[in-house]
Amino acid sequence: MLERTRTTKDARPAKRWDEHLYNLRRFSQIRLALPGLIIVAVMVLLALTADFVAPYDPNFQDYSNVRSPPTWQNPFGTDEVGRDVLSRIIYGSRVSLQAGLVAVGLALALGVTIGLVAGYFRGLVDSVLMRLMDAVQAFPSLILALAITAALGTGLTNAMIAIGIVNTPLFARLVRGQALTLRELEFVSAAQALGARPARIMFRHILPNVVGPLLVQGSIAMSTAIISEASLAFLGVGAAPPTPSWGSMIRSGYILLETAPWMSIFPGLAIFITVLGLNFLGDGLRELLDPKLRKAVK
Repeated sequence: MLERTRTTKDARPAKRWDEHLYNLRRFSQIRLALPGLIIVAVMVLLALTADFVAPYDPNFQDYSNVRSPPTWQNPFGTDEVGRDVLSRIIYGSRVSLQAGLVAVGLALALGVTIGLVAGYFRGLVDSVLMRLMDAVQAFPSLILALAITAALGTGLTNAMIAIGIVNTPLFARLVRGQALTLRELEFVSAAQALGARPARIMFRHILPNVVGPLLVQGSIAMSTAIISEASLAFLGVGAAPPTPSWGSMIRSGYILLETAPWMSIFPGLAIFITVLGLNFLGDGLRELLDPKLRKAVK
C-alpha cells in the first residue's frame, strides 16, 4: 500500500511536467507567439539590467556633443542637451513597463472585484455597477486619463492611477460575463449548498476559472497602458523631468524632426516594438488557452 501511494505521488509531478512541456511545445507552434515572448523578455531584461547595460548615465549632459547624429560612441545619437538617446531609451523601459504593470494591476484589482460582484449577485447590484462602468467607458480614454491626472496632479504615480481607472471596465465586463455563466454550474451550486459564503465562492471557485481570459486581456491591456503613459508624458503630465520616458523623449524631439529626427524616431520605435511584442504574446496566449482556437500538435 505504501509503495502504491508513493508511486501515485511521484507520478503527479511528472504528469504536470509533461503538461507544461506540451503547452510550451504548442505555444512555440503558434505563429508570432514566440517572437512576441522574446521581445517582451528582452524589454524586461533591459529594464532590470539598465544600470549595467546602458553605456552612459541617462541624465549626463555633454554640451560639447549636442544633437549629435548616431555614431559609434552614441549609436542612437544625443538629444538637445547632449544626453545619450540609447541610454535614455534603456532607462525609459523601466518607466514604461512599471506604468504598464502598475496600471494593469490596479485595473485588474478593481475590475475583477466589480465583475465578480456584479456577475454573482446580478439584479440591482449588477445594474448599478455596470452603468458605472458604462459611464467610464463613455469618455475617450485619453481625455478621461487627462482629467483624472489633472485632478490628482501630474506625475508618474498619478498617471498610473488614471490609466488603471480607465482600463477597469475592460476587466469588469470580462469577469462579469464569465461569472454570469459560471454561477449557474454545478460546482457553484454545490458550494452554496455546503454553506459557502459569497466571497469564498467568488474568489475561490469562480475566479480561478477566469484566469485564462484575464491573462490574455492583461497582456493586451498592458500594451494599451504603455501607449497611454507615453501619450500622457508627451502632453507633459506623466513622469517628471529629467526622468527618462519614451513619451517625453518624443515630445522633446518632435520640434526638431527636420534637424535631429533620431530624437523622436528611436523612442517611437521602442514603443512600437514593445507594444507589438505584447500584442503577439496576447494573441498567442489567447490561442493557447481558448479551446476553440487550439490547434492539434503534430
